[in-house]
Amino acid sequence: MPDTGFPTQDARADFARARRSRVLARVAARLRREPSDVDMILPFDEVVEALGRRGERRLGLQVIPLDSIVGTVDRRRGFDRSFRPTSRRLRQRWERIARAQRQGEAMPPIEVYRIGDMHFVKDGHHRVSVARAQGRREIDAYVTEVLTEVDSDRGLRPSDLPLKSHQRVFYERVPLPPEARGRISLSDPWDYAELAESVEAWGFRAIQHFGELMTRDQVAEAWFHQEYEPIVATLREAGMIGEETETEAYMRIIGERYLLLRTHRWDDSVLERLR
Repeated sequence: MPDTGFPTQDARADFARARRSRVLARVAARLRREPSDVDMILPFDEVVEALGRRGERRLGLQVIPLDSIVGTVDRRRGFDRSFRPTSRRLRQRWERIARAQRQGEAMPPIEVYRIGDMHFVKDGHHRVSVARAQGRREIDAYVTEVLTEVDSDRGLRPSDLPLKSHQRVFYERVPLPPEARGRISLSDPWDYAELAESVEAWGFRAIQHFGELMTRDQVAEAWFHQEYEPIVATLREAGMIGEETETEAYMRIIGERYLLLRTHRWDDSVLERLR
């Protein structure tokens, strides 16, 4: 619908379009059978808790992409992940800001927290929503970057947080160097706990074998280079990593290895079973 040239009327139309876009997006998500939380706004506190806070730093005033804003500090919310209004109760303030924008009034920068390539609104939810509804691509923001133990990206959903939390605990127990962390990937949160126990058991046996103490960092790095990488390389060469991740394939093999240690058998039938 073209603008009428009357800011008040056009602001009302902006809000109606944003609400209609919200409804259509929900219908489309259901038709595509997408996860129920695919368009759910991310809660900042829960994301930080799952990823683990290492610190923060103020980056000052920056221009940020509007589509990178996917979360909020405000527990009351009222917007979906694309900052479309989810309630008519937001209409009065929303339309007031939209009208001011159309009249050319200057808006103060919003305030956001940055985690990876994601931004979470601390102040300025309505300004973000209006800017997106009016087709803008960027917005001025005062940015505070939060550094986390576990990395994440813009595709993070609320249902991913338990997995990220277990991943964070795994790296606390198994402090791998950064270049090795990217190789560890599991889809079941509880597998991270099982893998951590396996690494710790491997470290205990290594300490007994060499007769000297090792720190957690030393155990983690030794396990990765002496145990994990050789087994994964062998599995890859034998074509024994299918749709699963290499870490899941590794865990499958060490599970079979544990059974072999218990039964003391190693023959062609075991190899066929592994294949």
